[in-house]
Amino acid sequence: MKTDAPYAGLTPDVILNAIDSAGFRTDGRLAALNSYENRVYQVGLEDAAPVIAKFYRPARWTDAQILEEHAFSIELAQREIPAVAPLVARNETLHTFGGFRFTLYPRRGGRAPELDNADTLEWLGRFIGRIHAVGAIGPFIERPAIDIETFGEEPGRYLIEGGWIPDDLRDAYASVLDQALCGVHDCFDRAGTVRCLRLHGDCHP
Repeated sequence: MKTDAPYAGLTPDVILNAIDSAGFRTDGRLAALNSYENRVYQVGLEDAAPVIAKFYRPARWTDAQILEEHAFSIELAQREIPAVAPLVARNETLHTFGGFRFTLYPRRGGRAPELDNADTLEWLGRFIGRIHAVGAIGPFIERPAIDIETFGEEPGRYLIEGGWIPDDLRDAYASVLDQALCGVHDCFDRAGTVRCLRLHGDCHP
């Protein structure tokens, strides 16, 4: 499989056979859904509601990081928070087939919230607050923390030292990067001790 085309081998036959390998009987219906990083499909089943199959981008996350995310989603659902947790099939939530890792979810409809409605905003605030309360019970061990080094300094070094910035822009880029990171450090210094908690990252709006 080519590293520059990680999904080149993810054909419809491979997708359907992967779902079958997890113990489901597909009926041939397959619809691609929007996803920025992974590949997500609605897959029809014989005599059952369709499932949602998420195929993870190769080399993006470790198995342990993916399973930690699954465990958090399951914990939220067990505490009656309406998060969509992965299906457990053959005692697993993470499956492999044809060199791909994938997870199955029940199909759940949704709609965009009315963000100009005060009642909706209050409901969303309570909902996110409940997620944060559960997330604060224990830390992630495997998944990366959102911190200055991981999301600021390390990517900056990678771009500069890796030759990704044109020579005539490198000094200007480094100067702007340094200015931005100094500002971020100042914000963290003013905030004092910051406690990290587990988050479910798909709250884009």
